[in-house]
Amino acid sequence: MHWRLSIAEWMEGKGEGNKQAMRDLAQGDPAPGVVVYQDDAPVAWCALGPRASFPRLERSPMLANLDDKPVCAITCVFVPRKHRGSGLLPGILEAVCEYAASSGYTTAEGYPVEPGPGKRAGPDTAMTGIASGFLDAGFSEVARPRKDRPIMRRTLRKAG
Repeated sequence: MHWRLSIAEWMEGKGEGNKQAMRDLAQGDPAPGVVVYQDDAPVAWCALGPRASFPRLERSPMLANLDDKPVCAITCVFVPRKHRGSGLLPGILEAVCEYAASSGYTTAEGYPVEPGPGKRAGPDTAMTGIASGFLDAGFSEVARPRKDRPIMRRTLRKAG
């Protein structure tokens, strides 16, 4: 819900309120994201959708819309702690891109962090993904509003 609400709304609903809001969104169409499985176990949750469905992203001066191209915004990549650092991100993003293509999107856009040499991203910044995983999943950098924040895109193949 971080990108879907203003900071005031997010703080007001912190905890159970935001969880219920996400449950409500999950009952609708289109889905607000996907759960990615490895074998039968969930290994990631990715929030995605049309960029316009994320008002906080739309208002962000750092992550300003680059052009009028419709994109599937990938705003959150949550990987449970026991799976972090295990190299799953490119495969997770591949699955997300397959889903996005099957939903009619032609371009996926992500907002990962790129930690400096020898540094790791903290959970508060890594929630948008890590740039190297996006590169490994076929994304290309299209802008860099801050030294540690590339904006990345990938052209999607139409399903079918």
